[in-house]
Amino acid sequence: MSAKFKLLLIIFLFLSVPDIYAQTSSIRNNYQTEAGVPKLNIERSMIYSPDKEWLYNHHPSIIHFKDKFIAIWSNGLIDEDSPGQRVVYSISKDFKHWSAPAVLASPGKVNDTLTVLTAAGLYQYKGTLVAYYGEYTKHRQNTHLWAKTSTDGTHWSGAIDMHVPLIPNHGPEATKSGRLIISGNFLFPYTDDPAGISGWNLSSFYPDSLYTQDNSSAFYAPAAKLGLPPLCEGSFFQTDDNILHMLLRVTGKGWKGHLWLTESKNNGKNWSRPAEAPFSDNDSKFHFGRLPDKRFYYVGIPDTLHHYDRNPLVLSLSEDGKSFDKNYIIASELYHLKKEGLWKGGQYGYPHTIIYNGYMYVIISRQKEAIETLRFSLKQLK
Repeated sequence: MSAKFKLLLIIFLFLSVPDIYAQTSSIRNNYQTEAGVPKLNIERSMIYSPDKEWLYNHHPSIIHFKDKFIAIWSNGLIDEDSPGQRVVYSISKDFKHWSAPAVLASPGKVNDTLTVLTAAGLYQYKGTLVAYYGEYTKHRQNTHLWAKTSTDGTHWSGAIDMHVPLIPNHGPEATKSGRLIISGNFLFPYTDDPAGISGWNLSSFYPDSLYTQDNSSAFYAPAAKLGLPPLCEGSFFQTDDNILHMLLRVTGKGWKGHLWLTESKNNGKNWSRPAEAPFSDNDSKFHFGRLPDKRFYYVGIPDTLHHYDRNPLVLSLSEDGKSFDKNYIIASELYHLKKEGLWKGGQYGYPHTIIYNGYMYVIISRQKEAIETLRFSLKQLK
């Protein structure tokens, strides 16, 4: 069988996925401009802003573990995702005062060149905190997902191999069954190990013959082979009908101002053919979740008038998980870059959220240089 025939067969099968995996409805928002959108009363806390070294800071996540907040992020010398990039963390007991960054994981060496580490989220189970991070070599090969565990947020285990060739977008999040799913670019590994350490199974909307790894450069090729735009950096939520809705960023030349959508009706084992959704997007990462009152939320940058500015940061709410039609401005104030670097930019980059004690906490990078966290009372949300 020729390679060309195999590719045609893959495309045919991809386009002929049974209806069981087809999407039931589209997810949409109604954000247009900042004008007239109410602004939330927020508190801000700068976790880290560099002085003269370690000038690249991005991919943040936050968690409340035992009696403290813990934030992790990628920490690079100057440029984005360059050799020598490490993962650091900071701790706060009151949200306002944060410890100096401590190193969670340092890169190794391959052929005398340092590898690249990327922060990949936090998760906790029965008093144990798990911090995830990805690693690849200089040219984005040999991708691995690692984890370290801690019972106090300060002392960490050695690196544990997750046996997944992935740099995640968000750390593990649980479905209603307790299954954990990691949101990647096109790989969405799942496990029924409640500790989040073992038993990861690969899952994707792509045939497994189209990829060997999932990282910040690996998502272009399979998309091109199947005539799709570059799809990456997913975030999912689950509605009461048990369907998982994974929204995806489109980047590069494929960006046309909308997220794309893939869905799973069997708890993350299989995913539908991705399709464009009428949900506006600035070409950035975002995070979906659910409030204690059962409304669904999105935190991200839905503005399409100023591509890649990543401003303002917006919260959008939905009663049914389909129409995100109630919007709030979380923040729009500017951060001024101290030092230029490769791909550094974007006012409110890569938000990650948690709900704790009546507040939503949002951690973001500021122009991929500083790490800040914001919070606001959920009582403001009408």
